[in-house]
Amino acid sequence: MNIFEDFQARVGVALRAFAAAGGWPADLDLSRFAVEPPREAAHGDLSTNAAMIYAREANAAGSNPRALADALAAALAAMPDVETAAAAGPGFINIRLKPEVYRNVLVAALKQGADFGRAGKSAEGKVNVEYVSANPTGPMHVGHARGAVFGDALANLLAFAGREVTREYYVNDAGAQVDVLARSAFLRYREALGESVSIPEGLYPGDYLKPVGAALAREFGDALRDQPEAEWLAPVRARAIVAMMAMIREDLAALNIVHEVFSSERALTGADGGPDWVGATIADLRERGIVYVGRLPPPKGQPSDDWEDREQTLFRTTDFGDDIDRPLIKSDGGYTYFASDIAYHKSKIDRGFRALIDVWGADHGGYVKRMQAAVAALSGGEAKLDVRLCQLVRLMRAGEPVKMSKRSGDFVTLREVVDEVGADPVRFIMLMRKNDAPLDFDLAKVIEQSQDNPVFYVQYAHARCHSVMRQARIAFPSLDLEPAALARADFRLLADEGERGLMRAMANFPRVVIQAAEAREPHRIAFYAHDLATLFHSHWNRGKDASHLRFVNEINASLTNARLGLVAATASVLASALSLLGVNAPAEMR
Repeated sequence: MNIFEDFQARVGVALRAFAAAGGWPADLDLSRFAVEPPREAAHGDLSTNAAMIYAREANAAGSNPRALADALAAALAAMPDVETAAAAGPGFINIRLKPEVYRNVLVAALKQGADFGRAGKSAEGKVNVEYVSANPTGPMHVGHARGAVFGDALANLLAFAGREVTREYYVNDAGAQVDVLARSAFLRYREALGESVSIPEGLYPGDYLKPVGAALAREFGDALRDQPEAEWLAPVRARAIVAMMAMIREDLAALNIVHEVFSSERALTGADGGPDWVGATIADLRERGIVYVGRLPPPKGQPSDDWEDREQTLFRTTDFGDDIDRPLIKSDGGYTYFASDIAYHKSKIDRGFRALIDVWGADHGGYVKRMQAAVAALSGGEAKLDVRLCQLVRLMRAGEPVKMSKRSGDFVTLREVVDEVGADPVRFIMLMRKNDAPLDFDLAKVIEQSQDNPVFYVQYAHARCHSVMRQARIAFPSLDLEPAALARADFRLLADEGERGLMRAMANFPRVVIQAAEAREPHRIAFYAHDLATLFHSHWNRGKDASHLRFVNEINASLTNARLGLVAATASVLASALSLLGVNAPAEMR
C-alpha cells in the first residue's frame, strides 16, 4: 500500500481532466509532478507541485498556477478519505488525510508482513549488478567492504522494488598481477619444501599464501622446484587463483554476500585455449567502423597512460561521449584492460541485460566515460551503464588510525574487521553515508551499546518491540498476538500523536523504497530505519513517564490490542528495512 503512488495517480486523473478542458497539448507528459511529504508536518500529510509544473500550460489556457492549484485542491478535497486540501504559496497543494488512511496502512503492514512496501514486477526488465570484483591476489581488505556492502544492498533494494536482479563478480584473472601472484605462491611452495626464502619487493608478502604453498607441495612434491618458470607458471597460477577466489568467497560469506555469477577475464581472452572473445569483439566493432587504426594526439596537461606515439588499434569512444579515442591493443600485442572490459560488458548485453550497474572504487572515476561509451556503442544505445563509485574507508579505533595487518602484509583484511565487530555493524555503518562520500569506520564506536551507535539503536528498537510483545503475553495470556489477528484490532483507539507519527512513518516506507531504488541510494533505507527507530524509542520513553501511553494497558484489553498491532507493524517494517541492508533484526539484544 503506497499512499504516495495512489495520490500521484489521483492527481494525474484530475490533471488530465483539466488538460482536456483547457486544450493542453495532447502529447504533454502529465507525470512530471511529485507527491511527497510536505517540508513541515504542520502543513499536512502530502504535498504536490503539480500546479507549478504545468504553469505554462495553465497560462496558455487563460488560467494561472494558483488558479490551477485551487481547482486541483477542490477536486482532491472532494475525495472521501481527504480531510482537507488547500493551495499554498505559488501553487503547492497541501493535503491532510483522514485518520482511516493510516489505519488502513497499519492493517496492510500487519497482513503483508515482509512484503509490505514490496513493488510488483517492474516492466523495466532485468538488471545486472556487478560489484566487488577485487583482483584474486589475496584476501579482501576493508576498503573492499564498502563496495561489497553497497552493491549487495543495492541488489536487495532493486529486487524489492520489482526488478529481476543478477549479482555478478568479474574475476580479473588475466594480466601481470596474477603472474605476480603465481611467483609469490611459488616462493611459498619452496618454503613448504623446507627452503628458507625471502619475499623480494614487488611480490605479495602476506602469510595468506603459505597454505597455497603447502597445498602445492602436497600435490606436486618437489617436481616443480627445478622446472623453469615457463613450465611451472601456468599450473601454479591456476591453483593460486582458485585458492584466492575460495578465500574471497569466504570473506564475502562472512558479510552474508553471495554472488550468482562469476565471470572470468581470462576466459574472455582465450589464454587457456578457449575462444578469444576479446578478439572477436574487436573484429565485430571494426566491421561496424567503430574500431580503426590511427594515432592518438599527445595529452594536454597531465600525462596519459593511454598515449603512445605510434599507430594503434583505437576505439571511437569520442563518437559516444568520451574525451579521446582509446587504444585496444598494447605495443606488445596484448589486449588493453579496456579491450577485455569491452568484451566482458558485451557478454552482459548478449545475455539480455539492458540495465547494467557497476560498483567501482573511487580511483576508477576516470574510467567511467569510456566504459559508458563502449556500452552505448555495443548496444546501439539500447543498454545503459550506471557506474557507482565508492569512496575510501578510513579505519579507526577510538579515533586513532588502525595499523596494518600481519596476515596480509600491507593492509587490514575485511575478515579481521568482521571477526572483531560482526557483520551487522560493518554493513550498517558502511551504508550510513552516501557511497560517494568518504567514511570513517571506528572499530570501538560500532560496538558501543548506546544511542550514538546507529546499528545498535535500530536493532534495539526492533528487540524492544519484541520485548513489548513478551510482556503482553504475560499480561493477557489469551490474547492472539499473531499479525492477522492484530490486524482486526480497533485502531480508532490510537489517538495519540506519537502513535499517529509511527503510522505516518510506516506509510512512507513504500515511497522510500521506490525512491532509493530509482536513485541507487541504499543509504536512504538506513536513514529511514534510524528515523523509525527514533520515533519508536521516543514514544516508548513517553510511556515511562505517562502510564496511559504504555503499550500494555492491563485494564484495557482493546486498547492494548490496538497498540500491540502498532508495535508488531513497527517491528515488521524495521525488520524489512534491516533486511534490505543485509542486517539482522534480533528479537533480543544481549
